[in-house]
Amino acid sequence: FPPPPPLLTWAQRFAILLGVAQGLLYLHEEWEHVVVHRDVKANNVLLGAGDTGAARLGDFGLARLYEHGATPATTRVAGTLGYMAPELTFPSRATTAADVFSFGALLLEVACGRRPIEPAAGEADGDVLLVRWARDRALDGDGGGDVLRAVDPRLEGCYDEEEARLVLWLGLMCSQARPEARPSMRQVCRYLDGEEMLQEDATPAAIFSGADSSDLFGGSFVVSMTSSSAGGTMSASSLQGGR
Repeated sequence: FPPPPPLLTWAQRFAILLGVAQGLLYLHEEWEHVVVHRDVKANNVLLGAGDTGAARLGDFGLARLYEHGATPATTRVAGTLGYMAPELTFPSRATTAADVFSFGALLLEVACGRRPIEPAAGEADGDVLLVRWARDRALDGDGGGDVLRAVDPRLEGCYDEEEARLVLWLGLMCSQARPEARPSMRQVCRYLDGEEMLQEDATPAAIFSGADSSDLFGGSFVVSMTSSSAGGTMSASSLQGGR
């Protein structure tokens, strides 16, 4: 059997997520047409050779495109379970917000080292949804948890806490059930680039009040502007499970 792929460092994971985010921003806003990928997932992320190889989004077999400002046409149900936005569970219009939802699942998957959907320990317990599992790490019995409890334990604490917290919060923000509540990919890129910062002005319990798969944040987040000077193919299977 071939050896397992090496564990990606936190720096590599963050660079991969930023690369995919920038690719989605180009597809959604910067090309001559709007392109909705419709199948953003770890298996479709390709990594360049070497430590500095950029991440690329591949497999456009399900993609749809339309003119900027136009209303997308209704399409059949398509995508991958665990990455599909809830509004796509029946024939509907594929919008850029659906790609944002899928990217939210990817953010959580890479940071947590877990699949978007995993079987529970007991057969009668049903599946474990990563977004709910990550949310629960941010909450404990008295609402005073820490979202960093969701970080992949295989990293053994070797990660940037500020970046990890940002990635996890963004993953939850992008995973909100209502499409209009999700950030755009431009907003996501600005957060990841450090051009905008997320500041919590409420407890996690208030942020997640009454939330299950929707309204994860409501109006409890304040975005403050800051300036920043942000400045061979490797198998995408190394991304699966956050590896």
